[in-house]
Amino acid sequence: MLTIRISGVESFDESSQEFITQGGIILELEHSLFSLSKWESKHEKPFLGHDSKTSDEILDYIKCMKVSFEVPEEIFSKLSIANFEEINNYIDAKMTATWFNEQPGAPKSREIITSELIYYWMTVFNIPFECESWHLNRLFTLIRICNIKQAKPQKMSRGELAARNRALNAQRKAQLGTSG
Repeated sequence: MLTIRISGVESFDESSQEFITQGGIILELEHSLFSLSKWESKHEKPFLGHDSKTSDEILDYIKCMKVSFEVPEEIFSKLSIANFEEINNYIDAKMTATWFNEQPGAPKSREIITSELIYYWMTVFNIPFECESWHLNRLFTLIRICNIKQAKPQKMSRGELAARNRALNAQRKAQLGTSG
């Protein structure tokens, strides 16, 4: 969860001779499947698609990310550029210690990912729906791990098999001190 403090309006109280701040708030945001689902329900298009989003759509996604419901609407107009950068950094964060060895030249999926597809993956891999409140990148990592662990091992090509056998034979010859 990302917590952002939005400053209120500072004014001078003549009676107490002090500066006071009014209207400040703590904004709690979650980049999660639940937030994604709310946004897609409203806009009826994939959030994670390749199409660019308008500034209003981005602001609306931030509104969908809010955790507490007592946030006045005008608070979102007070977000600074630094707040938007902090939100973007939070959305882009990996949020996991897991890493993957990427295959060079591996084809990228062209599938358009929607919240319903992610819920489908959760169903297929028996991931509890409570995980819909996890950071979305962490949930994607879990889904990817489930997919890798349940996949059948790929068969080696003839060339890979021949190369492995040559390496094993060379290793055995070296161990036994023979020439073949």
